[in-house]
Amino acid sequence: MDPTPQRQHQQNQQPKPLAHKKLPPEVNRILYVRNLPFNITDEDMYDIFGKYGAIRQIRIGQTRDTKGTAYVVYEDIYDAKAALEKLSGFNVANRYLIVLYFNLSKFAQKQLEKEEENLRRLQKKEGVSGEQQQQK
Repeated sequence: MDPTPQRQHQQNQQPKPLAHKKLPPEVNRILYVRNLPFNITDEDMYDIFGKYGAIRQIRIGQTRDTKGTAYVVYEDIYDAKAALEKLSGFNVANRYLIVLYFNLSKFAQKQLEKEEENLRRLQKKEGVSGEQQQQK
C-alpha cells in the first residue's frame, strides 16, 4: 500500500535537529590545554586536535612557567566545542589532558596581578611609595 501524498507531506515536515543551538557565553574558539607532556610537538598537537576541525593556530608553552600548556585556536566555535568535549581527560603519554575554554577576563586578571607585583617590587627597590607627589 502506497502512502498517500498527505502522509508523505507529514513525514517531510518532522522537526529537524538544530545544527547550531545557542551556546553558553563561555564557549569560544580558543582552547587552553594543560597537563601536556613537556616533549609534545606541534605535529602531535595537530594530529590530536585536528581531528575535530580546522585549526587556525596552536601555541605550545616554552618557558618554565608555561611548559605543559598550549592554546589551540579553531576556525569554528563548534569544532572547538567538539574538541573540548572529546579531549577533556584524553590520555597522552600517560598524562590526562585538561582542556578548558580560554577565559580572557581570568587571563587579564592574572596579568594585572603580575604587573602589580612587579611594580611593588620595583617601588621597594627604588625606595618610593608610588603615591603622586604634590608640587608646591
